[in-house]
Amino acid sequence: MLPAGQITCVTRLRLDAALYEPAPPRRPGAIGRPRTKGARLPTLAAVLADKTTRWRRVAVPGWYGEGERVVEICSDTAVWRHGGMPVVPIRWVLLRDPHRRFDPQALLCTDLTQEPLQILRWFVQRWQLEVTFREVRDHLGVETQRQWSDRAIARTTPCLLGLFSIVTLLAGRLGHRARLQVSATAWYRKQHPTFSDTLAAIRSEIWSEQGFVVSRQSIETAKLPPALHEGIVYALCHAA
Repeated sequence: MLPAGQITCVTRLRLDAALYEPAPPRRPGAIGRPRTKGARLPTLAAVLADKTTRWRRVAVPGWYGEGERVVEICSDTAVWRHGGMPVVPIRWVLLRDPHRRFDPQALLCTDLTQEPLQILRWFVQRWQLEVTFREVRDHLGVETQRQWSDRAIARTTPCLLGLFSIVTLLAGRLGHRARLQVSATAWYRKQHPTFSDTLAAIRSEIWSEQGFVVSRQSIETAKLPPALHEGIVYALCHAA
């Protein structure tokens, strides 16, 4: 795990969140517990409604799969505090759509030195990760890992995604006839090949090039009839 100082968090922030100025320097000889926050700042809802707020228009690339989106933003630093939680210095970013296609929203970043546009880009990029995780569950059957080792949990899903990429690249090199082979039964009909069909087609191509040896005691290779050969390969590649 990384130390807390090396982790940057970007997330949503409520428009009515309690924001404060940083705590003033402690005076020499002062008694009691040191202050953790300064004066209360206006809420972001008040900043949004304030007619004097200065907005800056920026273009955000890759806006949730829609390409570039122009939005208006304003930003500043503050100290965020929630009851029972540690005080956190943050940079907040308030954004709105000039065409009012979505409601105004606010983001926070624990790295005060980051540019507001960079914070917004990071937040938008999370959508690609969420869509990826959702689609690999829906279409590839990837499930929550249940290993006991943290390292095994961390590497299993990336390995599965890597193998999927390899299978996809190999499938692109298959012939037209192999791509059109679709496994079907009397009770289940498919209009297009699925990932299991693709995986079976790749197995079939690999195994067909290796041939069959009738016995380990004999080094001679016997050629099987084409129909029997294809039947064995078909059964094995779908059952593996």
